[in-house]
Amino acid sequence: MSGGALLVAGTTSDAGKSVVTAGLCRWLAREGVRVAPFKAQNMALNSVVTADGAEIGRAQAMQAAAAGVEPEAAMNPVLLKPGSDRHSQLVVLGRPVAEVDALGYRPYKARLAGIVTDCLADLRGRFDAVICEGAGSPAEINLRDTDIANMGLARAANLPVLVVGDIDRGGVFAALFGTLALLDADDQALVAGWIVNKFRGDPRLLEPGLRQLEQLTGRPVHGVLPWRSGLWLDVEDSLDLASYPAYPDAGDADDADTHNAADTRGADTHGGGTGANSHTGDVLRVAVIRLPRLSNVTDIDALRAEPGVLVGFATRPDDLTDADLVVVPGTRATVDDLGWLRRRGLDAALRARAARGRPLLGICGGYQMLGRRIDDPVESGAGTVDGLGLLPVTTAFAPDKLLGRRTGTTPDGLTVTGYEIRHGRLTVHDAGPLARPAGGPVRGNAGGPAVEPFAADGVRAGAVAGTSWHGLLENDEFRREFLVDVAARAGRSFIPARTCFADVRRRRLDVLGDLVADHLDTGAVRRLLEGGPPAGLPFVPPGAPG
Repeated sequence: MSGGALLVAGTTSDAGKSVVTAGLCRWLAREGVRVAPFKAQNMALNSVVTADGAEIGRAQAMQAAAAGVEPEAAMNPVLLKPGSDRHSQLVVLGRPVAEVDALGYRPYKARLAGIVTDCLADLRGRFDAVICEGAGSPAEINLRDTDIANMGLARAANLPVLVVGDIDRGGVFAALFGTLALLDADDQALVAGWIVNKFRGDPRLLEPGLRQLEQLTGRPVHGVLPWRSGLWLDVEDSLDLASYPAYPDAGDADDADTHNAADTRGADTHGGGTGANSHTGDVLRVAVIRLPRLSNVTDIDALRAEPGVLVGFATRPDDLTDADLVVVPGTRATVDDLGWLRRRGLDAALRARAARGRPLLGICGGYQMLGRRIDDPVESGAGTVDGLGLLPVTTAFAPDKLLGRRTGTTPDGLTVTGYEIRHGRLTVHDAGPLARPAGGPVRGNAGGPAVEPFAADGVRAGAVAGTSWHGLLENDEFRREFLVDVAARAGRSFIPARTCFADVRRRRLDVLGDLVADHLDTGAVRRLLEGGPPAGLPFVPPGAPG
């Protein structure tokens, strides 16, 4: 199988490409195959930093974890990070190179195609197998002439293609057949089979449709994956957050422990449970501001995995009223999202929380918003704008991006790790002027909350804290101490469970490997990796429009 590769494509975004790719990587790794993930071009707001300081999509890092290998820039050579509906930051081999719109991106494609194929060839030379993930749909006929992530990649590298369809959306047979029928003959010759994803019910009910699909297309169905909830921690894109709930009404509080326990331990029933891993005391409510360009929402996954912690999104001031903790997360558009927050009246709600001593945490861009001032000639071009004045920090944006993994020590002596992805440089000042009354003017901090260090890099003023580090809450001891502090400030009694977040991730990845082993034709997958696209696959009309 040395150097074998295949492409997992999907009929739509969120059909399950990332999950199937991770599951294939996990299954192969457990079979003793040295395997690597690959995604030529990724559009996502969730990213991580590799050991050598490169930025890649979060999904590819998780797929690397499934494969048991260290993530690297070659696994995701092109990353697009949207800053608005029309503009994205172009990251190539882990480094930002330009801000582009859809039309401005096209001239880059020819050079990027060479980089993409070189990276794939490099991985194939170093690994036994490479599982490639497509982007969107391979039947996006308006983009086919410059495609480097789907059939363009498959054609360049002669990859067999498995197409995943999401049956939970409905219309899966039409989606699979239609995807094939919109490809030209040379592209169709690489489509080797189908995977049906997210099926609820008795697979025998599908049999007539599966057989007809095979007869109509001349390609086999390689498996039907059953529905499993709460498995994928690291969503690929913050713009697609269907698995994240809205902030619950007060009446849902009694169900919080059951909800999060099921979300965490539902995977454990398949991957080895933790037994008595449960909290004691009250339920803690966490409201996460759902910023329009929210990035690295995966920072809250560790909170979602905690029994007794109920996490949801908030978009209105009323959503914050009953929250024990409010999180202002990272964003790809700090100044623009700060304007959105103000237009919604959330600025006054956050100031009111601070004045009442209610816990509030800002992460990266959220931390910058909580400061006094933001000087941004880079991301938004807005120049200098006022922050919320809740923390004694100012931010100046620089053209070059800070990228790196970090290790530090908290004031309590805990060693913590995280990573930074930001243009903003923060300066912590003395106590200075901090915002005090809800909606009132900024004034001196005399008699206000004491300012002290927070975590390894941030600052805290009373119940308001900020950090530039992503992944901080994945440090188990720090997270537990933080939740205990939140509970105390919120007047709750709460003792966290002894949750190990790394174990939660590992068990969920094992479940993905189990799904592949139990429900896919793994023999057929091995034959595709070893032999490439099958010969003689029939053409299905009409094909791509001329």
